[in-house]
Amino acid sequence: METKYEKLVDQLEEILAKNRDAEKGYKKAAENAESQSLKSYFAHKSSERAEFNNALKREMIASYDSIDDTSSFTGSIHRVWMDVKALFSADNDESMLEEAIRGDKAAVEEYDEILEDTTLPPSIGTLILNQKTKIRTDLNKIKTLEDLA
Repeated sequence: METKYEKLVDQLEEILAKNRDAEKGYKKAAENAESQSLKSYFAHKSSERAEFNNALKREMIASYDSIDDTSSFTGSIHRVWMDVKALFSADNDESMLEEAIRGDKAAVEEYDEILEDTTLPPSIGTLILNQKTKIRTDLNKIKTLEDLA
């Protein structure tokens, strides 16, 4: 039986994996976008997800001594992100933007789930909350980009 600690670490490692895939997907979207605004947006989001992961890895190592940064994530998350990668490789700005929005909404839900865990170390909780807030803020601002796509 998996302990609460192991479940939490697994969830955090899934966020690392998802952010790693999102970073790659945003980078690909920046390469494929026709709109200069979307190119800039996607490039920024790619860098942001890399920064998210670097910060989360540091906090996880400080709290848990070691992490499995190479672990694969669950099958359902894997399928979702394979779909994201496929859409990001399309040359349709609107589709890429819609998929980015969907992915960010899913990320916010995952961050919310982790924030409910009472065993979450405060330093990681603060970091997760700040990352979630940044993603949510971007989602609220994205309406202007949707008009450009």
